[in-house]
Amino acid sequence: MEILPMLPEHADEVLAIFQSGIDGGNATFETAAPSWERFDAGKLAAHRFVARDADRVLGWAALSPISDRACFAGIAEVSIYIDPAAQGRGVGRALLGAVIDSSERGGLWTLQAGIFPENVASIRLHEALGFRTIGVRERMARHDFGGTSRWRDVAFLERRSPVID
Repeated sequence: MEILPMLPEHADEVLAIFQSGIDGGNATFETAAPSWERFDAGKLAAHRFVARDADRVLGWAALSPISDRACFAGIAEVSIYIDPAAQGRGVGRALLGAVIDSSERGGLWTLQAGIFPENVASIRLHEALGFRTIGVRERMARHDFGGTSRWRDVAFLERRSPVID
């Protein structure tokens, strides 16, 4: 497995993995993967990666700005999605590590993540790499999934860089 910068040539596989996460029901409030153009516009170009094994993308991680206000330029939100067939093989750890390293090289001092509390594997991964749970946002939004709509809580995690003042 190798970690590489995410490029437009990875678009189809990245969006398919995103859709798999959506279809699993515990990854996001989104109901469908966006177009590549919309996805690309919402991510920080210098902070997005794919994990590849031979010629296949196994997963991806990317940072998004939390605000366009200058005072929040050092804070980004993490997104990480792993192909279901590649889960449990260290792909998530490698990708999250790469995006953390990239963020610190880029001067970002805080990374945050919103994770459904039921997604225990994702919470454990983030905690293993220095994130801490700040709290749970109760009934943050309604989640339309599987023909139903229900309120979902979101665990709010953050990681403060130990190397950025």
